[in-house]
Amino acid sequence: MSVTATGEKRPHVVIVGGGFGGMNAARALKNAPVQITLIDRNNHHLFQPLLYQVATAGLSPADIATPIRGIFSRQRNVEVMMAEVQGVDTRRQVVLLPDREVPYDYLILATGATDNYFGHDEWAQYAHALKTIPQATAIRREVLMAFEAAEIEADPIKRNALLTFVLIGAGPTGVEMAGAIAEIAHKALAADFRHIDPQSTRILLVEAGPRILSTFPESLSAKAQKELESMRVEVRVNTRVECVDAEGVIAAGARIPSKTVIWSAGVQASPAGKWLGAATDRAGRVKVEPNLSAPGLPNVFVIGDTMAREQDGKPLPGVAPVAMQQGAYVAKWIRSHVERTLEPLPFHYVDKGNLATIGRSFAILDIHGFKLSGFLAWVLWLTIHIFYLIGFRNRILVLIQWAWAYLTYQRGTRLIVRADPAEMQARPTEPKTLQEPAPPAPEATEQHTPRNAAKKETHTV
Repeated sequence: MSVTATGEKRPHVVIVGGGFGGMNAARALKNAPVQITLIDRNNHHLFQPLLYQVATAGLSPADIATPIRGIFSRQRNVEVMMAEVQGVDTRRQVVLLPDREVPYDYLILATGATDNYFGHDEWAQYAHALKTIPQATAIRREVLMAFEAAEIEADPIKRNALLTFVLIGAGPTGVEMAGAIAEIAHKALAADFRHIDPQSTRILLVEAGPRILSTFPESLSAKAQKELESMRVEVRVNTRVECVDAEGVIAAGARIPSKTVIWSAGVQASPAGKWLGAATDRAGRVKVEPNLSAPGLPNVFVIGDTMAREQDGKPLPGVAPVAMQQGAYVAKWIRSHVERTLEPLPFHYVDKGNLATIGRSFAILDIHGFKLSGFLAWVLWLTIHIFYLIGFRNRILVLIQWAWAYLTYQRGTRLIVRADPAEMQARPTEPKTLQEPAPPAPEATEQHTPRNAAKKETHTV
């Protein structure tokens, strides 16, 4: 139990993670007779669906992030702790921090997911992932620096490698990033350089599966690919990535020289399953009960990208709406127990549709079989994303930025911020010798291969 400032004893709800699931759970408990502690290693809530806009200089980090303390400044039953959780002792019912323990009566783990390099963690230093603001600003720096370096590079082979961008994984993040980089190269920067032509930039989207955007109907996937190709993005499906190194990518035996590789191929869950000693799936997600509690731990709930649960024979997707609905559901369940009212029925996800955008005025939309593509779908995409942003200020700023970009093709946050010394040391930057280009090879794409794949004979494409 937690004691309030007035001496009242209330059940203590600890929420780990300030993402969509954790935030919705805390907000849904606003008027409940509980005391809440929300723990996150960052001081802000991040609107991840628009993180690619930061990575491509369309928005600044402050446009899509809001301080957690500010969000809950008027919710008196919430306290916020900025700390790194190291584990959970379920026997003693405490959350373990580096220098203290936080007791709980109810625990909600909404710790999200990290990048999955499928056994090739060494690729991480060459292929940028996109999950956090530091990663987004690092990609922005890398993309803009590539054009700057190409402007003063005399060697045409090295210049071509600098102007080649490879995106591994053709889910929504990969597709949206590919379209945004194409817009930067072919529109925003087209007249800014004197010794290179940014319109000659190569953008390759590499996918292991048979098509891009596999969660969408095949017809919409085909339209999205056609739109990308009209923006001069090279889409390679049924292609497995065999190696990522300082010189670029080897995919289907073909060397693709590139100095900028972006990883959007897969995720793995946070270590929450290990903290609980619970059964997990191959991605490390906790296999939860119908009410989203961990097996054998009725007062511990796991939601969002950290949980694994099937519905209608299919696993629940790792998307924001799932986490948001689960956060609200767990809050309702906790409240029913605290107030001794009827428990809610087992969790059921209500799918409100699927959206993805390609470039400045094209999107695809699928809502229960209703399919839409083109400009109108893009307007709906824009409206929905602005609606879900936290804070009136952020909504207005993002709307203004997008309106300006739409009218002028300009990107307002083209700042190159140098990496800190630790990151510079972790990511090799010394120039490498590139292979001579050869005629294009058969189409190639991403995925994960035997560890000796890099030893195969390769050719440059």
